[in-house]
Amino acid sequence: MKNLFLFSIFFISIFSCSENESKKESEIISTIVADGQSDEDLEKALAELEAEEKALNGSITTLKFDKIRHDYGNVKPDSENLCKFKVTNTGQNPLIIESVSASCGCTTPSKPEKPIAPGESDFIEVGFHPKPGQENEIIKTVTVTANTNPKISEISIRAFVK
Repeated sequence: MKNLFLFSIFFISIFSCSENESKKESEIISTIVADGQSDEDLEKALAELEAEEKALNGSITTLKFDKIRHDYGNVKPDSENLCKFKVTNTGQNPLIIESVSASCGCTTPSKPEKPIAPGESDFIEVGFHPKPGQENEIIKTVTVTANTNPKISEISIRAFVK
């Protein structure tokens, strides 16, 4: 019984020392992360970050394309080929298409300039102008960047140049 009592005291003293060291260690880490800022400064910075995140998430919406690929079929070199992708705002906030970019110079997309209201639609126009010597099957990608999650969507075109 006496041995059990001594062992219990030994175990408790080791445990409490380890616990105190952990507390000191976490205080040191907190101080390093805080970079010497006061609790008040840290709370203010956290509140600003939370407000910024809320604003960003509050402006996120969703979109839907009528198609994600357009097939021009057979086209001739040095010809102008146009198509439209209908984009619909399926979310609760205005859809802002920030940019559209093509994977090469023979493809020229254009985006709606105004925000698209929830439930409304507009068009992304894509021109394809194959250069002489650019023959066979051609597949090009258009990257659409908007206030959606994910931020980037892709649509594509296909043509057989002969």
